[in-house]
Amino acid sequence: MSRRIHLALHPYGVGGPGQHGLWKDPRVAKNASIDIGYYIQQAQAAEHALFDALFVVDSQFINATYPAHYLNRLEPLTLLSAVATHTKHIGLVGTASSTYNSPFNLARRFGSLDHISGGRAGWNVVTSFDTGTSRNFGLEEHLDYDTRYGRALEFVQVARGLWDSYEDDAFPADVESGRFLDPERLHALEHHGEHFDVAGPLNLSRSPQGQPVIFQAGVSEEGRNLAAQVAEGIYAPGGTLESAQEYYRDIKRRTAAAGRDPDHIKIFIHGGPVVAATDEAAQRRDEEIHEEDDDFERNLGLLGRSFGAHDFSVHDLDAPFPDVAHLAERGGRTGAARIIERARAENLTLRQVAQGLNGYKRSPFVGAPVTVADRIEEWFRAGTFDGINLAFRTNEELELFVDGVVPILQERGLFRTEYEADTLRGNLGLPIPENSNTVRRRAESDQDSSETQGLEAAS
Repeated sequence: MSRRIHLALHPYGVGGPGQHGLWKDPRVAKNASIDIGYYIQQAQAAEHALFDALFVVDSQFINATYPAHYLNRLEPLTLLSAVATHTKHIGLVGTASSTYNSPFNLARRFGSLDHISGGRAGWNVVTSFDTGTSRNFGLEEHLDYDTRYGRALEFVQVARGLWDSYEDDAFPADVESGRFLDPERLHALEHHGEHFDVAGPLNLSRSPQGQPVIFQAGVSEEGRNLAAQVAEGIYAPGGTLESAQEYYRDIKRRTAAAGRDPDHIKIFIHGGPVVAATDEAAQRRDEEIHEEDDDFERNLGLLGRSFGAHDFSVHDLDAPFPDVAHLAERGGRTGAARIIERARAENLTLRQVAQGLNGYKRSPFVGAPVTVADRIEEWFRAGTFDGINLAFRTNEELELFVDGVVPILQERGLFRTEYEADTLRGNLGLPIPENSNTVRRRAESDQDSSETQGLEAAS
């Protein structure tokens, strides 16, 4: 096959949204989310299995109702810089907000990770889901949707411009001539836009992959449009095979409409495989996991995240779902709209909505190794993803997938048997972006040459 599946690993730590009971598992260290050894072990296991990337999520607001992992976890870029020194091939993708960072500072931090890792950094661009984050950054309220996404687009454009501050041949470092830098290959950005004024240049050269890979995870109209314009990797919601197909087709179509090659954007769906010796054993384990995680109070708290961390415990649980749509206008508007629509259509109470938020939904990737491999192949050939962002509750469950499913995918020619490159771009099959200043300088040189030839011909 010309196309092959990409695999990424998303560590759970002690349990994020929906994994409310994970921290109680005796196989999970209670400090996993702040133990760098845990992340290094996860990354090395994924690298041994030839995965493309380790993916670390983040948020910058909590209250006591938030999932266990959210309450006490490491900052992504610090974490990934440590992991970089214990790995050689696996990509390192960190989440950072375009709403609550400055372009120069974040471009420098991701550029540093790209150098530390030898060209394996990726940035998952988010506009921040939690409305309470604003109060941690001196703002009275969260920015509205249009402003957040407009800022995100400009933020990425500025970061990319800063990453191009030095052309590839900017440092001759010629001892004999005493010439370390060619100043003509250093470029100030001088960006003046709607949201940012950034002079530049960045005091960091480009890495072996040119620039960090841009990831994004949007399902709203604004999110999908942003993805089509700037993303090189997408973290997609998954869902049913049909909904995953629709999302895949839509993103590829929008990417083409934006004048980009659809093959240069890789869509990863979320996958939580449950692998066991038999299909029946895996199905039993899948049901047990749901029972372990089914905590009503935590589900109620989780519901509040889509509505600006609203405290739903102040409402009558058995009354109709309250009118709180206005609370989502600056937060998780798309997800909140779906919750409200279902509650109204089915006349659900608040209790029923909270119970359904983490209701039992069997993953398509549950079964014996060959069953899981069959289902992954079916979805891949049906055009639902370019890769899967995998999450496992324990190291043992990761090993079951690596030892049982990965070899079957390799035998079928669906997954690599060795790394193709040393960079994240190379392993994802993405091109190295040419330095924009080099492109411009070459175009100006060609124009000057054409004009000179024209004058000579005229004379």
